[in-house]
Amino acid sequence: MGKTWSIALAIGVLGTGVLAGVPAGASPGGVRWGPCPADSAAPGLECSTIKVPLDHKDPGGRQIDVAISRLASKNPEKRRGVLLTNPGGPSPGLKFPAELAAAKLPQSVLDSYDLIGFDPRGLGHSTPVTCDLTPEQQAVGNVPPYARNAADVAKRAEQSKAIAQQCVASKTSWMLPHISTADTARDMDRIRAALGEEKISFAGYSWGTHLGAVYTTLFPQRGDRIILDSNVHPGGWDYANDRLYAQGFDDRFPDFAKFAAAQDGTYHLGSTPEQITAKYFELAGRLDKKPAQDVDGAAFRMLTYGFLFSDAGMPLVAKIWQAIDTGQPLPPLGGGNVSNVDNLISGRYHVICADSRWPRSVGTYQATVALDRLRHPMFGAAGANVQPCAFWPSPTEPPVRIGDRGPSNVLMLQNQRDPATPLVGAERLRQAFGDRARMVTVDAGGHGVYPYLGNHCADTAATTFLTTGQRPERDLACAAEPR
Repeated sequence: MGKTWSIALAIGVLGTGVLAGVPAGASPGGVRWGPCPADSAAPGLECSTIKVPLDHKDPGGRQIDVAISRLASKNPEKRRGVLLTNPGGPSPGLKFPAELAAAKLPQSVLDSYDLIGFDPRGLGHSTPVTCDLTPEQQAVGNVPPYARNAADVAKRAEQSKAIAQQCVASKTSWMLPHISTADTARDMDRIRAALGEEKISFAGYSWGTHLGAVYTTLFPQRGDRIILDSNVHPGGWDYANDRLYAQGFDDRFPDFAKFAAAQDGTYHLGSTPEQITAKYFELAGRLDKKPAQDVDGAAFRMLTYGFLFSDAGMPLVAKIWQAIDTGQPLPPLGGGNVSNVDNLISGRYHVICADSRWPRSVGTYQATVALDRLRHPMFGAAGANVQPCAFWPSPTEPPVRIGDRGPSNVLMLQNQRDPATPLVGAERLRQAFGDRARMVTVDAGGHGVYPYLGNHCADTAATTFLTTGQRPERDLACAAEPR
């Protein structure tokens, strides 16, 4: 259980006090800033809380808290407004402005904006939800486990049904109908108003791209400059999105195969990409039959997938494979310091299950798992497996349809070989936006572009847009650059 739990923490939650001398103060809209909670504190970061309606259709009804943060511009002459940020997940985002600054967000952007973070409703220091998840239930994060056969799907369905029933019966079930991406987007507009801003700019990553797309669809005239990085397809995080993980794995794995083959003298996994690919299926098949070191075939596939979100994870994947192949202890995986995993995973279920209808029939999942195992044998039978959304109450409103009505003020950034939000989904979102958007595509692998990748071409396009409002005249393809 212990090792399995550490593996789950490492891969299942992929997808974050005011410094002395920085005075607490009020924003133009009246928000009073003060110290941040201990787990979100960072130099220069200030925090506050605003009230928003639980049900935006009943603005005078029950209110809930949304925690917000600010990393203020230190150059008033260059400040042009606020840049609301979201790290994806859905995850808490109070600390994200400081994390962006630490990731070398250009000084010109830090001068131009107050960076605003927030914990989406239901998560973190906003009014939180719970499903009272056990450690075993928390161990499956964003992606369901790989299903070898129909029996595995049926087993996962029973586990998913139990989670859904716990969410419906929990002490926070009164919030369940209102924890959606659309409601979070409406909260964003409340944040805008509380800050006294006529418009807000936005930088969203991963699921945050769907949040940004929904915001600029619901409030097209309230958005200033919209950056969407590592893009979810226009349907958001629905069942079709889960099935896209298989394509993302297929797109990304060749990068690792080349890396491991070039390092055969170190890892001894094969000297060609073809041999590395064969080794993947060999190890997965071996562990399907007989788990080793608390790692079964499903966990092996998930470890490989999860640590390929960045090139920095490739050596760890190779070490994991080497340890399994030779019967040696696994290397340290990290990830054991995630706080309040119950709230994190519960909050994600609340959001994605409220956003759209998922198939109800277990047989449907068994059929799609079998199909995707053939189409995408490396990872298809994971993404197609069951989520608790199959047993969730029906959404209270239809999904927001992303379209081309509104100002042309969206810049999309996308790696060609992103395992989590693959290029095919980003291309669909780009098509849905029409002339509202331009897309910068980078010849690179991994999840996240600006400023994490360090691609000069993409960084220049994003920084220019945020600081001047100028986007590329047409979609832009950025060549690979040395890391």
